[in-house]
Amino acid sequence: MRNKLILFLIFLSVLIGVTGFWYYQKNIYSKEIIKLEILGPEQVEAGEEVEYIVRYKNNGDTRVEEPILIFEYPEHSITEDGYLRDELGPEEIGDAIYPGEEKTFQFKARLLGKEKENKQAKAVLTYRPKNLESRYESKTTFTSIIEKVPLTFEFDFPSKIESDKEIKFQLNYFSYINYPLSDLGIKIEYPSGFEFKRASPPALENTEWSINLLDKSDGGRIEITGKISGDVGEKKIFEAELGIWQNGEFVLLKEASKGIEIIEPSLYIFQQINGNPQYVADAGDLLHYEIFFKNIGEKALTDLSLVTKLEGKIFDLETIKTFDGNFGPGDNSIIFDWKKVPKLQFLDSQEEGRVEFWINLKDDWQMDNLGDKNLTIKNRIYLSQQAREEFITKVNSKLVVEQKGYFNDTVFGNSGPISPEVGQTTTYAIIWQIKNYYNDIKNVKVKAILPSGVDLTGKIFPESQREKFSFDSNSREIVWNIEDLGAGQGVLDSDVTAISMSLAFQIAFTPTSSQKGQTPEIIKEVSIFAEDTWTEELLESKCSGINTTLPDDETVTEQQGIVQ
Repeated sequence: MRNKLILFLIFLSVLIGVTGFWYYQKNIYSKEIIKLEILGPEQVEAGEEVEYIVRYKNNGDTRVEEPILIFEYPEHSITEDGYLRDELGPEEIGDAIYPGEEKTFQFKARLLGKEKENKQAKAVLTYRPKNLESRYESKTTFTSIIEKVPLTFEFDFPSKIESDKEIKFQLNYFSYINYPLSDLGIKIEYPSGFEFKRASPPALENTEWSINLLDKSDGGRIEITGKISGDVGEKKIFEAELGIWQNGEFVLLKEASKGIEIIEPSLYIFQQINGNPQYVADAGDLLHYEIFFKNIGEKALTDLSLVTKLEGKIFDLETIKTFDGNFGPGDNSIIFDWKKVPKLQFLDSQEEGRVEFWINLKDDWQMDNLGDKNLTIKNRIYLSQQAREEFITKVNSKLVVEQKGYFNDTVFGNSGPISPEVGQTTTYAIIWQIKNYYNDIKNVKVKAILPSGVDLTGKIFPESQREKFSFDSNSREIVWNIEDLGAGQGVLDSDVTAISMSLAFQIAFTPTSSQKGQTPEIIKEVSIFAEDTWTEELLESKCSGINTTLPDDETVTEQQGIVQ
């Protein structure tokens, strides 16, 4: 009995082994008879359109049925439909792959990534051999290397700087990719000791920028201003990344890195305008620039040259005056050299020198568009190759108020005698017009005093301004409270919106006997007050009062303005 059991176990083991070997042989065979491969470029450029060819062939003598081909694009690819996986079923492939049958399929995408990054495509073909229930699959992959990313991305700043010095540098980018890139982002990492001050365009949390669209042969610039400090000889490394956002993930395309060395200072430059280092200018100003330079190093400096370059549309370059400098109108520069300035010829340690010039600002400069708001003037100073500085001076908005009076007008229709008569009431229309040129302003108020014998009739145009118009009967002061005005309002506005920059109101004047033979004022000087949101300065402008001769009303003569 024991021998029979042993023989049975041996037989069972042999049967299991033979069956397992048969299945093993069948699986090996089933994978080999279907050949699957991906053809494509081994080296690509980022953003370049890549075509993958997926090819399969049935090398066996058995038909395989219900084939499904799945193709997976490399990670972070750009595809026509936005999906990274294509599945082809019987409609595209057919119901079966017959012995000897071969087919190819094309898949196109644009690959994104950084230089030398591997991008792998995958293909899987699943099927069921004829007369079998189980499904089998063949797999393959293909790897391309991103050999080049045709984007320019680099820092632009000097290689050396003094500690605690303000630095303005640029991060430039430009695309050679033959495809528009959207949803781009730039990230920057500052070195220790760097204090961020401002950036143009503005940054998110001082370190990130977004670029909505970047076409081929298109580019831009990020300008960053800050202060850097460190020990002499220390090298500060700035690093930045340019990438594209896909489904909330930042896909890196390009990196930039550049160092700047902290050096020992030797020259110090500062300036003042009209005796003030923090001067805020007004249109029409005469500016007296004084530029001071000091040798803070240990060695004497010789044969220096100083160049200051002026930038600003409001400069009147024809008014430049200087005793020791030469003005070059081609590049708006004034050049001071050691032949005329003794301190530039020899500047000993701890010695200080000075140059000066004068220039006017235009008073009648007009804005071209709202992009001209927040007006500044700038001058860059270069002292030989050893030091440079940039000074930015803010310019107040130009604020104008005009006051005009009419008897003959189309707004109210006035009445009463012309010339005015003692004891008789004559009404007049007073028009206030406001022009705000360069910057946004707030807390805007217009004020004027009504003389004795002059009263308001209550008529105002436009009616929308009635709630902003008030009169104090004790002080006899009229106040028009406008609140806020944008740059260019009353200057760049269309005729329709410019109405909001004008106010008309009617007054009534009844002369007394003491005014007979005179031309009395019917409204006194008007003043406008505002706060410039750009310069944070208080602004004021005035316009003279109006008497009964009504100089703006051409239908009224001076003789008709005399009280009878």
